[in-house]
Amino acid sequence: MMQWSYDTLLKWGTNELTAHDVENAALDAWYLLEHIYGISRVDFLMRRSDSFDAAQMEKSTAYQALIRQRSEGFPVQYLTGSTEFMGLPFLVNEHVLIPRQDTEVLVETALSMMKPGCRLLDMCTGSGCIVLSLAKLGTVTWGIGADISEEALKVAERNRENLGLSQVKLVHSDLFGSVEGVFDMIVSNPPYIPTDDIEDLMREVKDHEPHLALDGSRDGLLFYRKLAEESGRYLVPGGSLLFEIGYDQGKAVSQLLDQAGFKDIHVKKDLAGLDRVVYAVKAAEDGGK
Repeated sequence: MMQWSYDTLLKWGTNELTAHDVENAALDAWYLLEHIYGISRVDFLMRRSDSFDAAQMEKSTAYQALIRQRSEGFPVQYLTGSTEFMGLPFLVNEHVLIPRQDTEVLVETALSMMKPGCRLLDMCTGSGCIVLSLAKLGTVTWGIGADISEEALKVAERNRENLGLSQVKLVHSDLFGSVEGVFDMIVSNPPYIPTDDIEDLMREVKDHEPHLALDGSRDGLLFYRKLAEESGRYLVPGGSLLFEIGYDQGKAVSQLLDQAGFKDIHVKKDLAGLDRVVYAVKAAEDGGK
């Protein structure tokens, strides 16, 4: 059996991932080392060349197993079981999409529009990262995260408990089917990838993330149509509706909202300069549900 140290094990992991064309190989190798050994960067630098004892050697086997899974395309976040979003920790597994920085644009936009005492609905909540981040960082009196996937809601519930957000309720619902009440704000990151485009996604996404949370039908707009048509009945007059969108969907989604009677429709770009969020306001004269 080879005698490892932190340094040699990390180099092995990096080389293994690089050989399998894993993007950010060095960073992923580090994240997995940190996950298995619970080691900080400072501890690593102080002890990097020390030969492993028996307990550390045993853990090296687990590390090698995770590296091999990562080399086969398993997302590092699923291997560690967690990720960070809006500076908050979230548990993730194969039943939920991995929260991404792009979605932070949606949350930041919602925070900028949120008023005190907000009643919030997050449709297609997945891991709960949107509704829970808004409840933690904003002024949410009560909120609902709705999803059709019971397995996703189990993940969201654990995240809700970990963040101590009793004002958030999680609801098993096919869109608005089991949702009750009216809201000051509705947010959603619905499935929006056109069906035929899924096969062109990165292998980490197409092979491991849930297609239920990706597939937006033939043109990617199925859920936007339904949400645009139905959201007005669940929003107070003057309430806000915000969507995350694909980079080329800004015009189409804006038109859907216009046809549904929303006003003050805007498209916001992400840090890469691509359309990322569409938001609008329910016209006051439409009345409530």
